Amino acid sequence: MTAAAPSAAWLVKTEPGEYGWADLAAAGYGRWDGVRNALAQRHLGAMAPGDAVFVYHTGRQRAVVGEARVVDTPYPDPGAANPRHLAVDLVPVGPLARPVPLAELRADPAFVGSPLLAQGRLSVVPLTAEQAQRLVALAAGA
Repeated sequence: MTAAAPSAAWLVKTEPGEYGWADLAAAGYGRWDGVRNALAQRHLGAMAPGDAVFVYHTGRQRAVVGEARVVDTPYPDPGAANPRHLAVDLVPVGPLARPVPLAELRADPAFVGSPLLAQGRLSVVPLTAEQAQRLVALAAGA
């Protein structure tokens, strides 16, 4: 991973036409909100400042495209009717050296058993340290 090693790593999924990596990078800071799935909410609630977050584009691209960091602890999602729904603020670290397609992740032994592959519709997914390091290596062409 880039910079100082984070305590945890996550992958968040988004439709780039709604809010993608380019939007986060252009803004320099963004709130990750709108998550309603209970398991994804638990993952969001487990995020901590400094954690690495990899941004995955759904839809036609289906690839991990950028890295961000969690800025602060999760807080109630201001756009949610349920006060238990959480949001988290992210800052972009940078785009990956190249997008890493879902097909590559499926073929890589480091991702066997990952919720990323087992629960494809889950919008917030934990990554092991090995998976995060492998993702960066794949992006670098290794």
